[in-house]
Amino acid sequence: MAPRANWKGFLRLSLVTCPVALYPATSESEKVSFNQLNRKTGHRIKYAKVDADTGEEVDNEDIVKGYKVDTDTFIEVTKEELENVALESTRTIEIDEFVDRSEIDPRYLIRPYYLTPDGKVGHDAFAVIRETLRDMNKVAIGRVVLTNREHIIALEPMDKGLMGTLLRYPYEVRSAEEYFDDIQDVKVTKDMLDLARHIVNQKAGHFEPDKFEDQYETALLDLINQKRAGKPIAAKARPRGENVVDLMDALRKSIGREVGAATEAPRKPGKKPRKAAAGQKEMLMPIAGKKPAKESAAKKPAAKPQRKSA
Repeated sequence: MAPRANWKGFLRLSLVTCPVALYPATSESEKVSFNQLNRKTGHRIKYAKVDADTGEEVDNEDIVKGYKVDTDTFIEVTKEELENVALESTRTIEIDEFVDRSEIDPRYLIRPYYLTPDGKVGHDAFAVIRETLRDMNKVAIGRVVLTNREHIIALEPMDKGLMGTLLRYPYEVRSAEEYFDDIQDVKVTKDMLDLARHIVNQKAGHFEPDKFEDQYETALLDLINQKRAGKPIAAKARPRGENVVDLMDALRKSIGREVGAATEAPRKPGKKPRKAAAGQKEMLMPIAGKKPAKESAAKKPAAKPQRKSA
């Protein structure tokens, strides 16, 4: 089942309009997350919203937004006043212009969304916009309001739908000059480039996300499973970076190592990537100090389903 839409409204190109829905294209809900606990009791830490001066807890209905003018002065802004900021992009993604994908600086990309027709009407208009973008190899630039903020969004065809990527404003992107100015100008010799190119060619491949494995996530699952099983946790030696004295020698040794790895690889049986779901099944063991599984089964949801790749 598809997740709930983050936004619903209309996509408009001049006089062509269609109802659309915007869905998140990524999720981090399957990642291992931690709660903060009281070391002495093992209970979760609860955060309360309190008045900074009186120290008294404040109910949610008494909490409003305020803009800080100076140390002790705030301008209160109500929910109704924010809703009265009537932006067209609150309900409509107006396409302002079309650009080449190569012109969009990667630093401006924030996060991707899926844009689909909403309901049974509007599929024809949606298809016209999608196929025009595909045929002309263009990206549509528009505006949309999410979480009370107006964002720039770039729309491009993806299969039968559109992918929308939120973009940053210029004031949100830092200049690279202050970071790169101190990098020394080094003349790289042809021999070094030839050796480096050889290494790149040996490691050349294709972008296949299914091959990616979140090794840190896997290590976290192993750690949690070992602790639940009561096994001792041994500290692992941290990798140490080597001090490169002779760059040419290091490049030559790198080539030799890659050649050796390539010849040994076929002899080793292929190691299947560990599935996170297996780790989660092992994590169903009861934790000491918690309620027995039978008591908590009625309150806790079932184990998370197996993680799937996009």
